[in-house]
Amino acid sequence: MKKVLVLGAGLVSRPLVHYLLDISGIEVTVASRTVSKALALIGERAHGKALTLLVDDESALDRLVKKSDLVVSLLPYAYHVKVASHCLSHHKPMVTTSYVSKKMKALDENARQAGVIFLNECGLDPGIDHMSAMAIINRVKKNGGKVTSFMSYCGGLPAPEANDNPFGYKFSWSPKGVLMAGRNDGLYLRDGRKVAVPAEKLFGHRWALTIKGAAEFEAYPNRDSLPYIELYGLEGIRTMFRGTLRYPGWCETLEAIAGLGLLDDTSRHDIAGMTAASWLAEHTGGEDDLRADVAAELGTAEDTPVMDRFEWLGLFSDKPIALSKGSDLDVLAELMLAKMSYEPGERDMIVLHHEFLTEYPKQSKQMITSTLVAYGNPDGDSAMARTVSLPAAVAVRNILEGKIDLTGVHIPVHPAIYKPVLAELKTLGISFKEKTTRPA
Repeated sequence: MKKVLVLGAGLVSRPLVHYLLDISGIEVTVASRTVSKALALIGERAHGKALTLLVDDESALDRLVKKSDLVVSLLPYAYHVKVASHCLSHHKPMVTTSYVSKKMKALDENARQAGVIFLNECGLDPGIDHMSAMAIINRVKKNGGKVTSFMSYCGGLPAPEANDNPFGYKFSWSPKGVLMAGRNDGLYLRDGRKVAVPAEKLFGHRWALTIKGAAEFEAYPNRDSLPYIELYGLEGIRTMFRGTLRYPGWCETLEAIAGLGLLDDTSRHDIAGMTAASWLAEHTGGEDDLRADVAAELGTAEDTPVMDRFEWLGLFSDKPIALSKGSDLDVLAELMLAKMSYEPGERDMIVLHHEFLTEYPKQSKQMITSTLVAYGNPDGDSAMARTVSLPAAVAVRNILEGKIDLTGVHIPVHPAIYKPVLAELKTLGISFKEKTTRPA
């Protein structure tokens, strides 16, 4: 039996665990701080084990890594390097779905010397986005063409029939993670010019985008797009953009939230006993009518949709906040989670959309679009869980079977990784629709 250690039993873990347990010859141990979550993932399956693990218990972590043939870390990204150090000690490969950090990249040579792969960003944005983009980029190059513009968009959203709240959003993963992403600067290339977007202006830098087969969205920058020029082998490209998709209304509301300082993640210890209204009042400088004070602070009218969304969320409410400590961002995440969770029977939706402008000899040009629209199962796994964890699961299988035999620190831009993973994902219902046209 090949032994796989899965660290973490959070919202996206189940598809990965179930996929691996369905493969003959693989034993899966799920280790989590809350063992009941691990037990729920394993169920009655014969080759599954559930254990309690506090990841700061170095000796316990080391013992589990030593007994395994491969480690999957679905822990918060800050723990990946710690896990990787134990994997190095015992020459064990490792897979994560998180962005590769500088500290993880620094382990590349050590991993090569140990003869193991540390595969990161093997989920969804990052993950499937890399793989699907590289499949087309390399095909264009093979056919003698070049990519002159690449724009990629991704969003995890309620399915249209479940899009029934004023924010146009529901949480299928960590609320804090969603909000933290709104604190990142944006940087991209458009027509040969770098466009820098500071975090405080991120949500104001948006545009409308209609994607056939999905819906009408707003798009805004997702972090720094420029490193992907070299990573994807697109030197000389004139436009390089990676963006996030949301339903209309989200951006203007988050722009107001950021403007009030509600995304501050500085710890505070005076939250106990506060109401949402008293907490919000701290950020306005007013002392009278809270709605009027907030509108004045934002320089807007009291009867705008943004103010109505604040009202709906309960920001003007005298209901006590269900936290005793944390940051302003934690308070906002708690209020959102209480109002913006999926109800039983509701589906989420993943949209991933690429646009490539290509040129071939004799000035022939083509526009290639590639679109993934995936829906969750109302009675099972969410689309977010499937698209984040199944790429990692498929990669695990291919590493164990020797079909991916690279060493060092990688993300899935190499054909040896993305070809077998994309092929298997297609059989699992995760596939793209592609269209080629002549640009106007």
